[in-house]
Amino acid sequence: MSEALKGVLAIALASSVWGLSGLYYKALAHVPALEILAHRTIWSVVFFFALLAWQGRLSLVPRLLASKEIRLVFLAALMISANWFIFIHSIQIGMAVEASLGYFIFPLVAVLLGAVGFGERLGRAQWVTVLLAFVAVLVLTIGLGAAPWIALVIAGTFGAYGFIKRRIPSGPVVSVATEVSLLAPLALAWLVGVHAGYVGAGGGAFGRGWHDTVLLIFSGIITGGPLMLMSYATKRVRLATVGLIQYINPSLQFLVATFIFVEPVTLWHVVAFALIWTGLAIYSISALKEENRRSAVVVGA
Repeated sequence: MSEALKGVLAIALASSVWGLSGLYYKALAHVPALEILAHRTIWSVVFFFALLAWQGRLSLVPRLLASKEIRLVFLAALMISANWFIFIHSIQIGMAVEASLGYFIFPLVAVLLGAVGFGERLGRAQWVTVLLAFVAVLVLTIGLGAAPWIALVIAGTFGAYGFIKRRIPSGPVVSVATEVSLLAPLALAWLVGVHAGYVGAGGGAFGRGWHDTVLLIFSGIITGGPLMLMSYATKRVRLATVGLIQYINPSLQFLVATFIFVEPVTLWHVVAFALIWTGLAIYSISALKEENRRSAVVVGA
């Protein structure tokens, strides 16, 4: 098996785990979203620190904590934490369809942020995709009588997270490990309050039964595992290919929400998703052509 094929399989597996993660959070729907988020943070720290210790790179975390990029790391931590919370909450309140829309919109938000923050020039195809995304949101807002806030917050926080991460020189595993370590004290304090009865109601879910306890511990693996696969894949596969295969994630989210959670999909949703999918197709084809052109230039040189 070639290295490129291994990379493609790694991306597909990571995207599938993310896409099917709604099933995991639905199984914990009786546990408050903030409690799940706190456990996800704590067990992610355990996962990443164990991994970095095994790799002999654990010293890179305190080095990043002491660096001048620490403010950016903390801001990134807030963005990804908000993104996790909104996604978990959306599953619990029956808004998984809208959450999937957010991850479809995210690449287009990333394009805009790249243009604004890094001065990246947008081609005709990119402007068309951004316009189609705007029209899709407008259609949903008019049709449903309210803006798709969950989708917009998910796309915005994830887009901002990616934007900030581009300014942090550390690799993905080290930076995420540092991010969750910054949030771990807050998460631990919240869980102590939950189990002591100071916040929430009925005490914490952890330790009350093996089912919930195992699932909460597993939140560290469901967070760190796909990230490791993506890190492995991006070193072996073209970026345009990575972007295309990553659409498995929101596609699976949409299918799970529609056919397993049986959430309502209105005509307005159909029109909005059609616009988004059209935009992503145009954007993806344009990205592939551009990368092929650059490859040809490099070979010719």
